[in-house]
Amino acid sequence: MTSELDTTGLKCPLPVLRAKKRLKDIDAGAVMRVLATDPDAVADFEAFCAETGHTFVDWCKDGDVLTITIQKSGHKSG
Repeated sequence: MTSELDTTGLKCPLPVLRAKKRLKDIDAGAVMRVLATDPDAVADFEAFCAETGHTFVDWCKDGDVLTITIQKSGHKSG
């Protein structure tokens, strides 16, 4: 299951802080997509994942909106 978090319009550090909070509610191994418009969001999420052990999967840009995909660390439950 993929979770999506819309942080468009928010500036650093809010997208990462909101993602950190949302990650607590999803299963280990689950994928989360974060929508962001902050141009520094990709670098911020790469650093966040490096520090926390989550996996930075990829990112893409559509107009002004970045879609950043990360996977929660740990083993899948079930």
